[in-house]
Amino acid sequence: MPRVALKRVDGEPGPPWSRPLRGGLHEVLVESELLAGNPLGDPNRRPLYVYSPPGELGRLPAIYVLQGYSGQLDAWRARKAFEPTVIERLDEMFAAGESTPALIVFLDAWTSRGGSQFINSSANGRYMDYICDEIVPFVDEAYATLASPGARAVIGGSSGGYGAMVLAMLRPDVFGALASIAGDGLFECSYLRGFPAVARKLRDDFDGSYEVFFAELAQADGFDWERFGAVLETYAYAAAYSPDPDRPGQALLPFELATGRLLIDVWERWLEHDPVRMAPGHAEALLSLRAIHLYAGRGDEYFLDLAAQAFSAELEQLGVEHTLDLYPGTHGSIRYQYPRAVAALARALAG
Repeated sequence: MPRVALKRVDGEPGPPWSRPLRGGLHEVLVESELLAGNPLGDPNRRPLYVYSPPGELGRLPAIYVLQGYSGQLDAWRARKAFEPTVIERLDEMFAAGESTPALIVFLDAWTSRGGSQFINSSANGRYMDYICDEIVPFVDEAYATLASPGARAVIGGSSGGYGAMVLAMLRPDVFGALASIAGDGLFECSYLRGFPAVARKLRDDFDGSYEVFFAELAQADGFDWERFGAVLETYAYAAAYSPDPDRPGQALLPFELATGRLLIDVWERWLEHDPVRMAPGHAEALLSLRAIHLYAGRGDEYFLDLAAQAFSAELEQLGVEHTLDLYPGTHGSIRYQYPRAVAALARALAG
């Protein structure tokens, strides 16, 4: 029998399997009082990642990162072929001295509907309060942060970008800057166009019924995005924007399931949550922010480049300083924008 040449060795495998971080990544499990007993029965114990850049840096500003729809915390470690993860990209940036140092907080606001949109809802739970009144004070107490709104920013992509815009408008007492990468907005362009397809999918595959849909989803061995994705996503947005006041945990859809016909009263409830329409009523909060950076791909499939332009136009009307960057790319280009957006926020918070 030939001699076995393979031997066990210590250490990390290195690229492409892992790229050891120069900074520190702290993995924490937290328990929320505000999410306890939420209508969906989702866990109130959540993981939290806190990244600190390399070096002895003293107290730092903090940048809170929100995930897109269907994202959960461990997705930040997902690796595309031949590429570093988002966390590794940020670590490389800080280690190379390409950004002012900042503490980066990755939080989890996932729900069993796929996402909370980071706002309070009787159908999902108190996710805005969980972020602003539990996560932020916890981080300030546990880590060396500059504990003031002017030293905190919020950033996200897609639904996370929506959350960044809305949290900064609704809670300027917590966040003093924002960056939105293809954030949801201008709902008549990004959402309305999808309602007929969802109504048709429900009719053809689920007897025109969300009850049938959820029963089949619960029995499925895996999540088939083509079959389940758009139908669940639309319900998740309804759970955030138009929860049923008489049925905790349930949502009112903004269209007739049988025909796709728009239900104006419910649709108007959605529009109240559109960042583009919210901006004029939150001018004071927007004017108080140290920085607003908007990004979107010119080829975004959900027309969120138009949403960014529309939000920018509202900011201009209000006299709010901001930047707008429409880059070549689609909705799938979001992950590549995080390093420069984080660096821009870090500079603003340090200034």
